[in-house]
Amino acid sequence: MIYSIKGFDKTKLKLHETLFHNANGYLGVRSCFEEGYPEGFGTIRGMYVSGVYNIAEMPQAEPLYGFVDKKQAVVNIADAQGIELYIDGERFSPFDGEALEFERALDMEAGVTCRRIHWRSPRGKEAEVLIKRMASFVKPSLFTIEYCVTPLNFSGEIRVISGLNGHVTNHGNPGDPRVASERRRHMDVQDELVIDGVDYVVSATSRSGIKVCVGAGHKTRGLARSGPGFIGIAKPGVALVLEKYVVVVDSRRHKDVLKAAQKEMQALKSELSSHYDAQKAYLADFWERSAMEIEGNGDLNLAMRFNLYQLLQSAPEDSVCGMAAKGLSGEGYEGHCFWDGEMFAFPALLLTQPEIARKMLMFRYNTLNAAIENARFIGHKNGALFPWRTINGTECSGYYPSGAAQYHINGDIGYAVVQYWLVSGDVEFMQNAGLELLLQISRLWLDTGHYHNGRFMINGVTGPDEYTCMVNNNYYTNALAKHNMRWTAKLAETAGLASAAESLGIRGEELKAFRQAAEAMYLPYDKNLGINPQDDSFLQKPVWDFGNTPPSHYPLLLHYHPMHLYRFQVCKQADVVMAHFILEDEQSRETMEKSFLYYEKVTTHDSSLSKPIFCAVAAKLGVMNKATGYFKDSANLDLRDSHGNTSDGIHTANMGGTCMAALFGFAGLRINDEGISLEPRLPPDWQGFTFRIMYRGELREVRITRDGKGCAVNGVKTDGGRVSLRHLSP
Repeated sequence: MIYSIKGFDKTKLKLHETLFHNANGYLGVRSCFEEGYPEGFGTIRGMYVSGVYNIAEMPQAEPLYGFVDKKQAVVNIADAQGIELYIDGERFSPFDGEALEFERALDMEAGVTCRRIHWRSPRGKEAEVLIKRMASFVKPSLFTIEYCVTPLNFSGEIRVISGLNGHVTNHGNPGDPRVASERRRHMDVQDELVIDGVDYVVSATSRSGIKVCVGAGHKTRGLARSGPGFIGIAKPGVALVLEKYVVVVDSRRHKDVLKAAQKEMQALKSELSSHYDAQKAYLADFWERSAMEIEGNGDLNLAMRFNLYQLLQSAPEDSVCGMAAKGLSGEGYEGHCFWDGEMFAFPALLLTQPEIARKMLMFRYNTLNAAIENARFIGHKNGALFPWRTINGTECSGYYPSGAAQYHINGDIGYAVVQYWLVSGDVEFMQNAGLELLLQISRLWLDTGHYHNGRFMINGVTGPDEYTCMVNNNYYTNALAKHNMRWTAKLAETAGLASAAESLGIRGEELKAFRQAAEAMYLPYDKNLGINPQDDSFLQKPVWDFGNTPPSHYPLLLHYHPMHLYRFQVCKQADVVMAHFILEDEQSRETMEKSFLYYEKVTTHDSSLSKPIFCAVAAKLGVMNKATGYFKDSANLDLRDSHGNTSDGIHTANMGGTCMAALFGFAGLRINDEGISLEPRLPPDWQGFTFRIMYRGELREVRITRDGKGCAVNGVKTDGGRVSLRHLSP
C-alpha cells in the first residue's frame, strides 16, 4: 500500500519531512530535500540514532533538594542527506525554475520513500529527478539514497556533489514546551577522513561521551568521479544514477566506531537491488502478522496501514533504548521515552511482533538499577521508581508535578509485563527479568501508600491527566497499583517461577502484604453521581468554562498557567476512562458508562493519547456513533496534522492507541489468565474487520463479519457474548 501526495506545497515542508521520514528502530532520517532549502524556508534537518543522547543543563531557579537540573536530549548526528545537482551549469532546486510535476510517496510494502520532480530550469532545460530512500530493517546501520536524473529535452553536463556534514545543530522552539527551547550543537567533530574512497565523520557528544561514526560511500551509473563530485554527459531519455550508501554506528553498541563503520561498509558488496529485495521480504513477514483490514473503508485502511508502519519504524531494534514518543522522526520531547511505549505502542506489537515487545520490556529491566536509585533519591526505602521521561533510565522531567510525580509509570510497566506473560507464556523472560520488575514495582507501592481507616491509600501523585496534578488517590494509579501487587503475589507462586521468586528473596510475609494492600486498595467512588472520581478532590472543583474558551486557546497548556488549570475540573486526556479501558473488571458496566459520559464533557483531548481510549471505551459500551468519530480523528491525526505539531515528529502513542481502539474496542479483544476472547461491535460503515494475533507462538487469523444485528467471529455467532480464541480454528 502506498501513501502519496502530489503538488509542491512550500507551507508543509516540515510536516512532510516527518510523514515521509525513514527509520528502522535504530536509525531515523527526516525527509529533507537533499538539495536543501533557500534561506527563510523552515526545516528540521535531522538524522538520529536510538539511545544516542547528550546531557544538557536544565537549571532550576530555586534548586530545591532532588530537583532535576540535567536532562538527556536526542542528538542530531552528521548529516549524510546532502546532494547537490547541477544541470548544464544550473543548480537544481524546486524553489527555482518550475516544478511541472511533484510527488512524494511512501511504499509500505517495499519500505522506501520516493520523491519525483519533473523540473524545468530557469533556462528551459527539463529533467526528471527521482530520489528513492531506504532505512534498512535487515541491516539497521544502513541508510541509502538512490538519486536518478533523466534529461528530457537537452544534452549537456550533469554534475552531482554528495556531501557529509558533521557540523550540525539540534532544532529549538522557545514557544513550545514539548520541544527543546533553543538550538544546540550537541556533537563535536573529532575526525573527518577518506578511506578507500569512503567518507567518514567521527563525532562525539560534548557531555555524555557517546561517539558516532557516519560513513558515506557511492556507486554510479553514467557518472564518473571528478574532484569533489561526479560528472556525466546528459542525453535525452538516458538516466544517470548516484547510489549513496550511508552507515551509522555508535559507541553505546561498539567500542571502536570507526572500525565498526568500516566493517559495516565493507560488508555492503551486494547490489542495491538486493537490499531492496531483503527489505521487501522483511516487510512481507511483518504484514503477514500485522496487517489489519477494514472492509468497506479504503481511507481508514490506508490510515491504519500508515500507523502500523510508523510503529514498526519507531519500535526499538534492541534494548539499549525504549520507544521515544516521536519515534525516530523528529526532536519533539527531545527523544524521551514516556509511558507511551508500554501503554499505547506495546499492545499492538505484543499481539503481532512479541519479540519487539520483549525488547521494550528488557529496556526497562536494563534500567532497573537506575529506577531503584531514583526511588532512594526521592525518599523511598524500598522498590524502584521508573522515570517519567528518559533516554538512559534516569529522570529528566524538570517540572515534577506533571512529570516525576506520575508514579503510574510504574503501574504501566507492571501492567505491560503481565500482558506479555499472558500472551507469550515466556517463562525464561519472567524468570530472568519480568518477576523482578514486578517485585520492585510492588515494593514501591507498599512504600508509597499507607493504611487509613482500613483502606490502602496513595497520596501526592499525578495521574495520566496532566491538568490535575499532585492529588490523593488518583483512581487510575490506585487501580493499577492493585493490579500490580495482585499479579506479583500470584506469579511468585506460579509453577515454573517459584525458584526465581526464591532467588529474588521474596518471602511469604511480603506476598501477604501485597495481597492485603491490593484487597484494601481505596478506589474512589461517588454514590450521588455513580462514577469514579478522578481523585479525592476532583469533584470539589468548579467545571472549566468551556463555553467562553476560544478555539485558539487550545491546547490549554500553551495558554494558561498550570496552577490555574489545576483548580478546575478539566482533563487533558483520558484518566478514569483509561482505567476503565484496561481494568474493566474493577467496576460495573453502569459505573463505567456514567464515568465515560461525565469525563467526556470535561476532557479537551489536548493530548494525542486521549481519543483512542475514548473510542475504545465507547465501542465497549456500544456508543458506536461516538466511537466511530473518535476513531476517525485518531487514525488520521498525523496525516491531517490535526494537532498542528506533527512537524516535530509523529505521535507514536496515538498510532498505537488507534490499533488498540480497533482491536480492544471494535473487536472487543480481551486478555486475561483464561486466554484471549472477543466481543465485537463493528461501526455501521464497516462491512467486516480482519486481523491476525500471535498467541503463545501461534498465528491466528480473526475475521469479524456482520450477522443480523450482531457479529460473527470466523463464522461463529457471538450473540452479544464473548467468543474464546481457543474455540476458533487456527
